[in-house]
Amino acid sequence: MSMVHPMARTTPRTRAEIHESQAGLAEVAQTYNISRGTARKWRNRSDHLDRSHRAHQLPTTLSPAQEVIVMEIRRLCLLPLDDLVSVTREFINADASRSGISRLLRREGLSKLADLQPVPQGEEAPKKTFKDYEPGYLHIDIKYLPKMPDESARRYLYVAIDRATRWVFLRTYRDQTERSSVDFLRRVHKATPFKITKLLTDNGTQFTDRFTSKDKQPTGKHVFDKQCQELNIEHRLAPARHPQTNGMVERFNGRISEVVKQTRFASGAELDATLNNYMFTYNHHIPQRSLGHLSPVDALKAWSKKKPELFNKRVYKQAELDT
Repeated sequence: MSMVHPMARTTPRTRAEIHESQAGLAEVAQTYNISRGTARKWRNRSDHLDRSHRAHQLPTTLSPAQEVIVMEIRRLCLLPLDDLVSVTREFINADASRSGISRLLRREGLSKLADLQPVPQGEEAPKKTFKDYEPGYLHIDIKYLPKMPDESARRYLYVAIDRATRWVFLRTYRDQTERSSVDFLRRVHKATPFKITKLLTDNGTQFTDRFTSKDKQPTGKHVFDKQCQELNIEHRLAPARHPQTNGMVERFNGRISEVVKQTRFASGAELDATLNNYMFTYNHHIPQRSLGHLSPVDALKAWSKKKPELFNKRVYKQAELDT
């Protein structure tokens, strides 16, 4: 099908004549009642149809690394476009455009939130959605970290996330032993403003003796189990070979991976500072679609007003921490 602009002063036939003409540009322009620029264009072109006026490269205000972060926030927080634009401008790139982010989502197949919704998973019957839980049900997992230039071995990131409010606590360790796991649990217990009632982990030996016992059942004598009992916390284990049960913390770990990938750290101290800053930003500033577009700390404050008996200390906000 021929592609000729309806307002064009030339046709494919006259363009071919211009291309073949040996006359000067001024004479050609006068003969066909066109500008010299138009005459020059068709003189130099071998094809005689209009080309697309769409830019070869659409302008964007986000770097490739920033696009990765925006996409990961979309996947994990399930933020609507306008909320995603607000978060991007606040924490990633102040010049980010709504149209640019919208194009990015369409290009990467992330434009429909319904397609990104995880299939609900649960180990109890009847099954509950995460919205049905109160603060106090934590998921814990361990993530490998890359080796830093000033360190001889890699480290491990312990992450805890509350099922109801998405509040997160994390800390790095030199190993993933029972000792580190117990220390992390103690620190989480001290840091949480709410009472921890349940804890979900995988079946790693740092958490359980489930697969080292004869009957493949936890004995309750593992050091981590004993610490849970001392703190009056029910320790639950994810079903074997079903990592999706602990998917909430796994998705958060994916966000940490993107943060680590886009930064070159000179030392382990720089990595720790970045992770702690991200934890603070996530808890205080990033709205979660599942929380009605509240940040985890805002969700905690709402819960503390509704059910103060679930809390053992005050929930602090950014402004209160700065005073």
